[in-house]
Amino acid sequence: MNQNSQADIGKLVLRIALGVLILLHGIAKLRGGVGPIEGMVTAHGWPSYIAYGALVGEVLGPLMLLAGFHARIGALLIAINMLFAFALAHMGQLGQLNEQGGWALELQGMFLATAVALALLGPGRYSANGR
Repeated sequence: MNQNSQADIGKLVLRIALGVLILLHGIAKLRGGVGPIEGMVTAHGWPSYIAYGALVGEVLGPLMLLAGFHARIGALLIAINMLFAFALAHMGQLGQLNEQGGWALELQGMFLATAVALALLGPGRYSANGR
């Protein structure tokens, strides 16, 4: 297997992993509603309709990644969604460690870093856009 094929498979693995893991959060919001997020948004003095952006970042973005259809945009939607998650729900944990000594926000940080990496790398050959 040549290096280009390996890189494309690596991008596919990243797209599938991030897409599925974030989409599960989106499905939960589709089922349960965005009410809790609306509460966080309005508590920060922002208009409540901003909460619906979570559906864009947790449903549309992951679906774009999984299909590889404009995956860079999908990855950016997820990255923006993660920045909002940090701002709305996790600011108090930014400097905290968990019981095992790791960063308290390591999962959220990995989601953000993976989304940024995919936005920079692109979807690879095994995608709807094939770039």
